[in-house]
Formats: sequence, C-alpha cells, structure tokens
Amino acid sequence: MAKYFFACLSFLSVQAVAQQYYITADRVFDGESIHENWAVVVQGDKIIAVGPKEKITAPINSVKINYPNSTLLPGLIEGHSHLLLHPYNETPWDDQVMKESDAYRMARATVHAKNTLLAGFTTVRDLGSEGAGYADVELKKAINDGIIIGPRMMVAGKAIVATGSYGPKGYDTDVIVMKGAEEADGDNLIKVTRDQIGHGADVVKVYADYRWGKYNEAMPTFSIDELKLIVATAKSSGRWVIAHATTEEGMRRATLAGVETIEHGDEGTPEIFKLMKEKNVALCPTLAAGDATSQYKGWKKGIDPEPEKIKKKKESFKAALQSGVTILAGGDVGVFAHGDNVRELELMSEYGMQTLEVLRSTTSINAKAFHLDNQIGFVKEGLKADLIIVSGDPSKNISDLRKIKLVMKDGVIIRQ
Repeated sequence: MAKYFFACLSFLSVQAVAQQYYITADRVFDGESIHENWAVVVQGDKIIAVGPKEKITAPINSVKINYPNSTLLPGLIEGHSHLLLHPYNETPWDDQVMKESDAYRMARATVHAKNTLLAGFTTVRDLGSEGAGYADVELKKAINDGIIIGPRMMVAGKAIVATGSYGPKGYDTDVIVMKGAEEADGDNLIKVTRDQIGHGADVVKVYADYRWGKYNEAMPTFSIDELKLIVATAKSSGRWVIAHATTEEGMRRATLAGVETIEHGDEGTPEIFKLMKEKNVALCPTLAAGDATSQYKGWKKGIDPEPEKIKKKKESFKAALQSGVTILAGGDVGVFAHGDNVRELELMSEYGMQTLEVLRSTTSINAKAFHLDNQIGFVKEGLKADLIIVSGDPSKNISDLRKIKLVMKDGVIIRQ
C-alpha cells in the first residue's frame, strides 16, 4: 500500500512539472515592443517569468519549445466578430436570420470558434447574435466548460435597435418578421438593456444609426438622451456600451452619450475623430467587412478600379490615424470567414497604419479597451498564458501572422 501511495505521489509530481513550459523564440513581441532572444516560462494557466534568455532559467523537467526564425506574441484579440454568422456570399444575411434555425447556426458556430482559435485569436468580442437570441451566451459557456474549443468570448447577446430601423425587411405587413436585433425606444430602453444584461450580455451593443433613411441611406436612430439612458443603465451594472455608427451624426451622438467604442465609423471626419479622442472613445474600423462585401458584389480587387465605398473608407481611416484616436482591431468577422481574421490586420497595414501599431491594436490596445489588460494582451508575468508563435517577423510583415506554429490558451497547447 505504501509503495502504491508513493508511486502516486511521484506520478502527480511529474504531472505538475509537466505543466511548465520554457518557450524561446528569435523575437518576442510583448504587446508593446519587440525583444530579441527572450524566454517565457509558463506554469498552469499563467506566465510566471519572461525576459532575456540569460536571465530566465528553464525549470527542471519543463517542456522546452523553440522554433527557428520565429516570433512569440500574446494571443491575438478579435475586436468585432459574429460567430453566429457565416460569409454572405455563401448565404445572404436575411436568409441566415430567417431560414437557418438557431440549432443549425449554433452547430456552425462551434466550427467558427475552433477556426478562430486555431488562427491564433484566443479572445473575441462577439457583437451580436443577429437573430439567434442568446446563443452567443451559451456558446461562451460551452467553451468555458470545456465542451468545445474556442476563444475566450465577450458577448453582446441580442443587441439593441430602434423600432423600424433594422432588418429583415420587405415582407407583407400582415406577417410578423423576427429581427436581427431587439427593438426598443424611449424609457423601454432601460428595461431592454437590463434584460439583455440579465441574460448574460458582457457588453451592450446599440445601433446608433442604420440604413433606414428615405432612400435606404444610413441615418441616426436614437437621440442622445436615449443613448444616455442605455449607457447609464449599463454602467450601473459595471458594463459598458459599444455603438454601431457609420454616419457622422450617429458617431457624434454616440460619443457624446458616453459609449466606449464606435464600430465601423465609415463617414468619420477629422472633427468627429477629434471629439472621440477628447472623450476617450475608441474606433473599431472593420475595414475587412467592406472589402469583402464589395468583392461579393463583383469588384475584382487588384484588377478593377476601387469602388467609391472603398475610397471613402480609406480616407476616413487616414483621418482617424492622423487624429490620434485609439484604433482597435476588429474585422466584423462573419461577413467573411472565421479563421481569416488576419485579413483585417493586413488591411490596416495596407491602408497606412504602421505594422507595429497594428500588432499593438490586436493585443495590448484591444485588451485595454475591453478592460482585460489585467489578464491578457501582453506577454507579462502574472497574466494568462495566452501565447502564439509564428514563423517570420510580423512586425515587418503582418501577413506572417498567418504562419502559425503554436497556439496556447490558458496554458494549454491547442495547436502545435
């Protein structure tokens, strides 16, 4: 009996040591800067040491990991995702909302979650189930409970739209058509905000404008006072509000109402970006969504002249860069394929953002904006062991982020 007891102790001891990793790379991007010849030690789900190789001793019996010509980075953070959607050139958005059951969409979402994580994105901010109720809340739970693999999720649940503004549209008025988000107005916004929070929303998403103008153009939806109601209600629960806003006026109202991030910002001007900077409101430009939908409509990128929509997006992004407003990394993934998240980062670089700044956006800057910088976004002692290794040097060529060699989430190797 004694021999069995000590044998078990020995086995458990080896198992505990096996949870330690000593990881080296040619370069380490720590969320802010590039360092050469550093080492990282992981134990359990935490980083316990990081620094120059000569100062970091490999723990006895630790698993040693090294790849030639490699860069180690914090797990990437996707700032704008819809895991319950798939590319619109496969199935139009209306048909996904109206014809695909929630169960079918959830089955797809499990694959989307896996593909996202395998691409090196260990955290996503998922901004609306788009007609699938609170399936995103349950998807998050399934990941957290270890039922499926996927990224750490922040979810928005149903999201909030003004009555009459959102789709699907175009059906006989005798038919009650479900919407891609929850309608609310006036004082009812307080109840709906509380209800969404009560059902598990980590953030509250509101559509500050949408395509409901006389000629189907984007126009503001909620008044500043209405937006302030949502913000105040969310803040009382310790949550914050993000706003879909593409028009100048929608962006202005959302900024003055106190939202924390604005998604898309297509018609942003130097004046609006200046106001956003003053109010500490960040921009998530979602460049890849417009790039994808333009191609779905027939634009042959690299062959045809750029559509006016792309030209205007480049102009607004340039204005945002010049203004100094905080820029997040988020592609509106779901409009295009999950797992192709690097597409947004490539476009940020292509549209004029310094490559190192793009890396900061998808790691430390996103982490700070999402109030997660005490857990993720950096290669730093005491933080979660969310790490990736890629071949090459993405600080010089952002597309090297596609050359995944290792993905670790919470100290567990997912891909190697």
